[in-house]
Amino acid sequence: MNATPLRIGVFGGAFDPPHAAHHALVEAALTQLQLDSLLVFPTGKAWHKVRQLSGAQDRIAMAKLAYADLPLVHVDGRETLRKGPTYTVDTLRELQAEHPRATLFLVIGDDQAYALQSWHDWQAVVQIAIICVAARGDAAGIAPRFAPPFGLEPRFLQLSFPVVSVSATDIRARIAAGQSVTPMVSEAVARYIADHHLYQSA
Repeated sequence: MNATPLRIGVFGGAFDPPHAAHHALVEAALTQLQLDSLLVFPTGKAWHKVRQLSGAQDRIAMAKLAYADLPLVHVDGRETLRKGPTYTVDTLRELQAEHPRATLFLVIGDDQAYALQSWHDWQAVVQIAIICVAARGDAAGIAPRFAPPFGLEPRFLQLSFPVVSVSATDIRARIAAGQSVTPMVSEAVARYIADHHLYQSA
């Protein structure tokens, strides 16, 4: 019996659609954190999103296609089944109960890190999971690094993340304008978007 606790990554987002920056961040987390597995959680009703998201079934399907080449990555649709707003702390508490000996690593971008203290029950989030911040920086690499809240520094890690200038907003706009979005998304995701006529209007 292996006595070494599992190292489980947690990565949430709208994935509307999942794109090259999402994939690069997950690859970085798998390698740098030496994870045993990484769980991808398409969000349900995101409390901080004003825009209506695409259907959960489509976003889950696209996420599975986007990460099909990474065998340690598993897409978990549980957040899309919850009624009411989706909160990260609820997902982390469920995972903690399911894997009581595992170490959880919550992977977020630096934009999310700066907003962390506005999250629902954020103090519990930091106690349950190690917060792994991917500092995208800028093309020159001179953007300021995120500084953890005072006294909580041991609960934070910094991920090295290449500059990937891709956003879901731009992808949706390009599709609405009839423009190609490869390689911003994988060929499989692009094919799914076309087959299901997603993002056809702005």
